[in-house]
Amino acid sequence: MTEPGSPRLDAPIVLVHGLCGFDRLYAGRRPVKDYFPGIREYLERGGNRVVAARVSPTAGVARRALDLKKFLDREVPRGPVHLIGHSMGGLDARFLTSRLGMEDRVRSVTTVGTPHRGTAFADWGWHRLSGLIVPFLRLLGISHQAFIDLRTDNCRRFNEDVPDVPGVRYYSVAGACDRDWLGAEWRLPAGIVNRAEGPNDGVVSVASARWGEHAEVWDGDHLNLVNWPNRKARKRGVWCDRAPWYGRLVGRLAEAGL
Repeated sequence: MTEPGSPRLDAPIVLVHGLCGFDRLYAGRRPVKDYFPGIREYLERGGNRVVAARVSPTAGVARRALDLKKFLDREVPRGPVHLIGHSMGGLDARFLTSRLGMEDRVRSVTTVGTPHRGTAFADWGWHRLSGLIVPFLRLLGISHQAFIDLRTDNCRRFNEDVPDVPGVRYYSVAGACDRDWLGAEWRLPAGIVNRAEGPNDGVVSVASARWGEHAEVWDGDHLNLVNWPNRKARKRGVWCDRAPWYGRLVGRLAEAGL
């Protein structure tokens, strides 16, 4: 039975996580945490097929996009798809569509809190912390390319090298986190980004996240955009489930005939 407010698309919806993300975490065989909590289930109740990809947490965009292609080759090997990418996952989706021969399969790319023009916090962190963090990650055999790819200079080159594909529809969501929503964990990066770029979700500015033919701005921090609750908003009684908001994003695709 189709749930009102959750339109059905003919093609599967693919959710792509961001930096240091995951698809679903398990305790033994029991699922305990989704990266997109409640969103997959809400869209599935509308009759959609929804899959959540897992890509390298800290590799660069090119490697993560290749991981995404391998995931699609395995889980959705034929037919069109709609991509919804959070944060760095939006860059992965754009690279996959433009550079990995998927332009004939991808109908739409919707990015959520994606630093299309980079983030001043990545610049700040690279200049001040890379000398400590990079050797540690190398010691553990963990890639650090993601932290380079999210710098503003590298995203500028990315946008030159990874053009939008004609015929693919691009949409975006940005986040704006004011004082009533801003938790202590976001205050340092939010201040850095605000001084350099203006309003932001705690790490990605509204200006950087805007992309495509239509851009929405939602209240909340970077993780609130994928339905992780905001404790300050909950305490004030103003937090709401974001899954129906994703239903509206899907509704826009349906209205566009996609």
